[in-house]
Amino acid sequence: MASLRTYVIVRTLMTIPIVLILLTLVFIILRVMPGDPITSMVGMKAPPEYIEMLKEKAGLNRPLIVQYFDYLFGILRGDFGRSLIWGERPVLYEIFDHLPATIELTIFGFAVSVIIGLITGTIAGVRSGTKTDNALRIYSILAYATFIPWLGMMFQLIFGVYLKLLPVSGRIEPSLTIDWKPITGLYVLDGILTGRLDITIDALKHLILPSITLGIVLSGAYTRLVRANIIEVLGQDFVRAAKARGLSEIKVLRHVLKNAFIPVLTMMGLQFAILLTGAVLTETTFSWPG
Repeated sequence: MASLRTYVIVRTLMTIPIVLILLTLVFIILRVMPGDPITSMVGMKAPPEYIEMLKEKAGLNRPLIVQYFDYLFGILRGDFGRSLIWGERPVLYEIFDHLPATIELTIFGFAVSVIIGLITGTIAGVRSGTKTDNALRIYSILAYATFIPWLGMMFQLIFGVYLKLLPVSGRIEPSLTIDWKPITGLYVLDGILTGRLDITIDALKHLILPSITLGIVLSGAYTRLVRANIIEVLGQDFVRAAKARGLSEIKVLRHVLKNAFIPVLTMMGLQFAILLTGAVLTETTFSWPG
Protein backbone atom coordinates (compact mmCIF):
# COMPACT_ATOMS: atom_id res chain seq x y z
CA MET A 1 0.00 0.00 0.00
CA ALA A 2 2.87 2.38 0.88
CA SER A 3 4.57 1.77 -2.46
CA LEU A 4 1.32 2.41 -4.30
CA ARG A 5 0.81 5.66 -2.38
CA THR A 6 4.36 6.74 -3.20
CA TYR A 7 3.85 5.90 -6.86
CA VAL A 8 0.65 7.96 -7.04
CA ILE A 9 2.28 10.93 -5.29
CA VAL A 10 5.34 10.84 -7.56
CA ARG A 11 3.26 10.58 -10.71
CA THR A 12 1.05 13.44 -9.56
CA LEU A 13 4.04 15.67 -8.82
CA MET A 14 5.54 14.84 -12.22
CA THR A 15 2.46 16.23 -13.97
CA ILE A 16 3.00 19.70 -12.48
CA PRO A 17 6.05 20.69 -14.61
CA ILE A 18 4.45 19.09 -17.67
CA VAL A 19 1.28 21.15 -17.26
CA LEU A 20 3.36 24.28 -16.61
CA ILE A 21 5.36 23.71 -19.81
CA LEU A 22 2.19 23.18 -21.84
CA LEU A 23 0.58 26.34 -20.44
CA THR A 24 3.74 28.30 -21.21
CA LEU A 25 3.83 27.00 -24.78
CA VAL A 26 0.19 27.96 -25.29
CA PHE A 27 0.89 31.47 -24.00
CA ILE A 28 3.96 31.89 -26.24
CA ILE A 29 2.22 30.55 -29.36
CA LEU A 30 -0.75 32.88 -28.88
CA ARG A 31 1.60 35.86 -28.45
CA VAL A 32 3.91 35.19 -31.42
CA MET A 33 1.08 34.62 -33.89
CA PRO A 34 0.50 37.57 -36.23
CA GLY A 35 -2.33 39.96 -35.44
CA ASP A 36 -4.24 40.27 -32.21
CA PRO A 37 -7.70 39.13 -31.08
CA ILE A 38 -9.00 42.67 -30.48
CA THR A 39 -8.36 43.81 -34.06
CA SER A 40 -9.79 40.54 -35.39
CA MET A 41 -12.94 41.08 -33.33
CA VAL A 42 -13.68 44.74 -34.17
CA GLY A 43 -12.12 44.88 -37.64
CA MET A 44 -9.37 46.98 -39.18
CA LYS A 45 -11.65 49.99 -39.70
CA ALA A 46 -12.36 50.49 -36.00
CA PRO A 47 -10.99 53.72 -34.49
CA PRO A 48 -7.51 53.24 -32.97
CA GLU A 49 -8.71 54.78 -29.70
CA TYR A 50 -11.45 52.17 -29.42
CA ILE A 51 -8.98 49.34 -30.11
CA GLU A 52 -6.59 50.67 -27.48
CA MET A 53 -9.43 50.94 -24.97
CA LEU A 54 -10.37 47.28 -25.53
CA LYS A 55 -6.71 46.22 -25.25
CA GLU A 56 -6.44 48.12 -21.99
CA LYS A 57 -9.58 46.44 -20.70
CA ALA A 58 -8.29 42.97 -21.70
CA GLY A 59 -4.82 43.66 -20.29
CA LEU A 60 -3.12 43.08 -23.65
CA ASN A 61 -1.05 46.27 -23.47
CA ARG A 62 0.69 45.24 -20.25
CA PRO A 63 4.24 43.77 -20.23
CA LEU A 64 4.39 40.17 -21.42
CA ILE A 65 5.79 38.90 -18.14
CA VAL A 66 2.87 40.49 -16.28
CA GLN A 67 0.40 38.99 -18.77
CA TYR A 68 2.04 35.60 -18.31
CA PHE A 69 1.68 35.53 -14.54
CA ASP A 70 -1.85 36.95 -14.74
CA TYR A 71 -2.60 34.09 -17.12
CA LEU A 72 -1.16 31.44 -14.75
CA PHE A 73 -2.74 32.80 -11.57
CA GLY A 74 -6.06 33.20 -13.37
CA ILE A 75 -6.04 29.52 -14.34
CA LEU A 76 -5.19 28.54 -10.75
CA ARG A 77 -8.23 30.53 -9.57
CA GLY A 78 -10.44 28.95 -12.22
CA ASP A 79 -10.58 32.22 -14.17
CA PHE A 80 -9.98 31.48 -17.85
CA GLY A 81 -10.76 35.02 -18.93
CA ARG A 82 -13.62 36.31 -21.03
CA SER A 83 -14.58 35.33 -24.53
CA LEU A 84 -14.04 38.07 -27.12
CA ILE A 85 -16.36 36.22 -29.48
CA TRP A 86 -19.35 35.61 -27.20
CA GLY A 87 -19.85 39.11 -25.83
CA GLU A 88 -17.11 38.92 -23.18
CA ARG A 89 -18.88 36.05 -21.47
CA PRO A 90 -16.61 34.13 -19.05
CA VAL A 91 -14.81 31.34 -20.90
CA LEU A 92 -15.54 28.94 -18.04
CA TYR A 93 -19.28 29.37 -18.66
CA GLU A 94 -18.76 28.53 -22.33
CA ILE A 95 -16.84 25.40 -21.35
CA PHE A 96 -19.59 24.25 -18.99
CA ASP A 97 -22.27 24.94 -21.61
CA HIS A 98 -20.56 22.81 -24.26
CA LEU A 99 -18.96 20.16 -22.03
CA PRO A 100 -22.08 17.92 -21.78
CA ALA A 101 -22.12 17.52 -25.58
CA THR A 102 -18.48 16.38 -25.55
CA ILE A 103 -19.09 14.05 -22.61
CA GLU A 104 -22.10 12.45 -24.33
CA LEU A 105 -20.17 11.88 -27.56
CA THR A 106 -17.16 10.57 -25.63
CA ILE A 107 -19.27 8.06 -23.67
CA PHE A 108 -20.93 6.63 -26.75
CA GLY A 109 -17.71 6.65 -28.79
CA PHE A 110 -15.91 4.91 -25.95
CA ALA A 111 -18.63 2.24 -25.72
CA VAL A 112 -18.49 1.60 -29.47
CA SER A 113 -14.69 1.33 -29.48
CA VAL A 114 -14.63 -1.12 -26.56
CA ILE A 115 -17.43 -3.31 -27.97
CA ILE A 116 -15.86 -3.50 -31.44
CA GLY A 117 -12.37 -3.99 -30.04
CA LEU A 118 -13.37 -6.78 -27.64
CA ILE A 119 -15.36 -8.68 -30.27
CA THR A 120 -12.79 -8.41 -33.08
CA GLY A 121 -9.86 -9.01 -30.72
CA THR A 122 -11.49 -12.11 -29.25
CA ILE A 123 -12.25 -13.58 -32.67
CA ALA A 124 -8.73 -12.83 -33.92
CA GLY A 125 -7.13 -14.32 -30.81
CA VAL A 126 -9.20 -17.50 -30.79
CA ARG A 127 -8.67 -18.02 -34.52
CA SER A 128 -5.01 -17.03 -34.53
CA GLY A 129 -3.16 -17.81 -37.75
CA THR A 130 -6.29 -18.11 -39.89
CA LYS A 131 -7.52 -15.86 -42.69
CA THR A 132 -10.01 -14.34 -40.25
CA ASP A 133 -7.17 -13.42 -37.93
CA ASN A 134 -5.18 -11.87 -40.78
CA ALA A 135 -8.20 -9.86 -41.92
CA LEU A 136 -8.87 -8.53 -38.42
CA ARG A 137 -5.21 -7.63 -37.94
CA ILE A 138 -5.37 -5.59 -41.13
CA TYR A 139 -8.58 -3.99 -39.84
CA SER A 140 -6.90 -2.99 -36.57
CA ILE A 141 -4.02 -1.32 -38.41
CA LEU A 142 -6.32 0.51 -40.85
CA ALA A 143 -8.69 1.58 -38.08
CA TYR A 144 -5.87 2.99 -35.96
CA ALA A 145 -4.40 4.85 -38.94
CA THR A 146 -7.67 6.24 -40.31
CA PHE A 147 -8.12 10.02 -40.28
CA ILE A 148 -11.29 10.76 -38.33
CA PRO A 149 -12.61 13.61 -40.54
CA TRP A 150 -12.21 11.46 -43.67
CA LEU A 151 -14.10 8.51 -42.16
CA GLY A 152 -16.77 10.85 -40.82
CA MET A 153 -17.31 12.44 -44.23
CA MET A 154 -17.59 9.02 -45.84
CA PHE A 155 -20.31 8.06 -43.36
CA GLN A 156 -22.06 11.38 -43.93
CA LEU A 157 -21.97 10.86 -47.67
CA ILE A 158 -23.21 7.27 -47.58
CA PHE A 159 -25.77 7.26 -44.74
CA GLY A 160 -26.81 10.90 -44.84
CA VAL A 161 -26.67 12.06 -48.45
CA TYR A 162 -27.16 8.89 -50.50
CA LEU A 163 -29.26 6.64 -48.25
CA LYS A 164 -30.80 9.47 -46.19
CA LEU A 165 -31.00 7.21 -43.15
CA LEU A 166 -29.30 9.31 -40.49
CA PRO A 167 -28.68 12.98 -39.70
CA VAL A 168 -25.20 14.23 -40.52
CA SER A 169 -24.79 17.18 -38.16
CA GLY A 170 -25.92 18.65 -34.85
CA ARG A 171 -27.21 17.01 -31.68
CA ILE A 172 -30.97 17.22 -32.18
CA GLU A 173 -33.63 18.62 -34.47
CA PRO A 174 -34.20 22.27 -33.44
CA SER A 175 -37.97 21.91 -33.71
CA LEU A 176 -37.97 19.38 -30.86
CA THR A 177 -36.33 21.77 -28.40
CA ILE A 178 -39.12 24.36 -28.48
CA ASP A 179 -40.40 24.82 -24.90
CA TRP A 180 -38.01 22.09 -23.71
CA LYS A 181 -35.15 22.70 -21.32
CA PRO A 182 -32.43 20.08 -20.72
CA ILE A 183 -31.50 19.17 -17.17
CA THR A 184 -27.98 17.78 -17.39
CA GLY A 185 -27.08 18.74 -20.97
CA LEU A 186 -26.89 15.05 -21.90
CA TYR A 187 -29.80 14.95 -24.32
CA VAL A 188 -30.30 11.18 -24.31
CA LEU A 189 -30.61 11.19 -20.53
CA ASP A 190 -32.56 14.45 -20.37
CA GLY A 191 -35.17 13.12 -22.78
CA ILE A 192 -35.79 10.21 -20.40
CA LEU A 193 -35.81 12.41 -17.29
CA THR A 194 -38.32 14.84 -18.80
CA GLY A 195 -40.53 12.14 -20.30
CA ARG A 196 -39.67 13.16 -23.88
CA LEU A 197 -38.75 9.88 -25.54
CA ASP A 198 -38.94 11.59 -28.93
CA ILE A 199 -35.96 13.72 -27.89
CA THR A 200 -34.07 10.67 -26.62
CA ILE A 201 -34.66 8.81 -29.90
CA ASP A 202 -33.67 11.81 -32.01
CA ALA A 203 -30.55 12.41 -29.90
CA LEU A 204 -29.57 8.76 -30.37
CA LYS A 205 -30.02 9.10 -34.14
CA HIS A 206 -27.70 12.10 -34.17
CA LEU A 207 -25.16 10.18 -32.06
CA ILE A 208 -24.94 7.12 -34.31
CA LEU A 209 -22.61 8.42 -37.03
CA PRO A 210 -20.20 10.47 -34.86
CA SER A 211 -19.93 7.81 -32.15
CA ILE A 212 -19.35 5.01 -34.68
CA THR A 213 -16.75 7.16 -36.45
CA LEU A 214 -14.91 7.82 -33.21
CA GLY A 215 -15.37 4.25 -31.99
CA ILE A 216 -14.02 2.57 -35.12
CA VAL A 217 -10.82 4.63 -35.13
CA LEU A 218 -10.14 3.89 -31.46
CA SER A 219 -11.14 0.22 -31.66
CA GLY A 220 -7.99 -0.77 -33.54
CA ALA A 221 -5.84 -0.50 -30.41
CA TYR A 222 -8.27 -2.65 -28.41
CA THR A 223 -8.38 -5.27 -31.16
CA ARG A 224 -4.60 -5.68 -31.15
CA LEU A 225 -4.34 -5.74 -27.35
CA VAL A 226 -7.15 -8.26 -26.82
CA ARG A 227 -5.82 -10.51 -29.57
CA ALA A 228 -2.31 -10.51 -28.10
CA ASN A 229 -3.61 -11.18 -24.57
CA ILE A 230 -5.83 -14.07 -25.66
CA ILE A 231 -3.00 -15.73 -27.60
CA GLU A 232 -0.75 -15.39 -24.56
CA VAL A 233 -3.35 -16.76 -22.13
CA LEU A 234 -4.23 -19.68 -24.43
CA GLY A 235 -0.62 -20.85 -24.12
CA GLN A 236 -0.62 -20.93 -20.33
CA ASP A 237 -0.61 -24.13 -18.28
CA PHE A 238 -4.04 -23.68 -16.69
CA VAL A 239 -5.67 -23.63 -20.13
CA ARG A 240 -4.00 -26.88 -21.16
CA ALA A 241 -4.98 -28.39 -17.80
CA ALA A 242 -8.60 -27.31 -18.27
CA LYS A 243 -8.71 -28.88 -21.72
CA ALA A 244 -7.12 -32.09 -20.34
CA ARG A 245 -9.87 -32.32 -17.72
CA GLY A 246 -12.43 -32.29 -20.49
CA LEU A 247 -13.93 -28.83 -19.96
CA SER A 248 -15.96 -27.57 -22.88
CA GLU A 249 -14.54 -24.94 -25.23
CA ILE A 250 -17.06 -22.39 -23.96
CA LYS A 251 -15.97 -22.82 -20.32
CA VAL A 252 -12.29 -22.69 -21.26
CA LEU A 253 -12.89 -19.55 -23.33
CA ARG A 254 -14.73 -17.96 -20.41
CA HIS A 255 -11.68 -18.41 -18.17
CA VAL A 256 -9.38 -17.19 -20.93
CA LEU A 257 -11.40 -14.01 -21.46
CA LYS A 258 -11.41 -13.18 -17.74
CA ASN A 259 -7.62 -13.19 -17.71
CA ALA A 260 -7.16 -11.60 -21.13
CA PHE A 261 -9.44 -8.63 -20.44
CA ILE A 262 -7.62 -7.47 -17.29
CA PRO A 263 -4.92 -5.46 -19.17
CA VAL A 264 -7.68 -3.90 -21.27
CA LEU A 265 -9.03 -2.12 -18.18
CA THR A 266 -5.69 -0.37 -17.78
CA MET A 267 -5.67 0.65 -21.42
CA MET A 268 -9.16 2.14 -21.12
CA GLY A 269 -7.80 4.77 -18.77
CA LEU A 270 -4.81 5.48 -21.01
CA GLN A 271 -7.05 5.80 -24.06
CA PHE A 272 -9.22 8.44 -22.45
CA ALA A 273 -6.92 11.33 -23.41
CA ILE A 274 -6.77 10.05 -27.00
CA LEU A 275 -10.56 9.71 -26.90
CA LEU A 276 -10.98 13.40 -26.05
CA THR A 277 -8.62 14.39 -28.88
CA GLY A 278 -10.59 12.25 -31.30
CA ALA A 279 -13.83 13.75 -29.98
CA VAL A 280 -12.64 17.24 -30.95
CA LEU A 281 -12.01 16.13 -34.55
CA THR A 282 -15.33 14.30 -34.64
CA GLU A 283 -17.18 17.35 -33.32
CA THR A 284 -15.69 19.49 -36.07
CA THR A 285 -16.66 16.98 -38.76
CA PHE A 286 -20.26 16.57 -37.60
CA SER A 287 -20.83 20.17 -36.43
CA TRP A 288 -21.25 18.80 -32.93
CA PRO A 289 -21.58 21.72 -30.48
CA GLY A 290 -19.02 20.48 -27.97
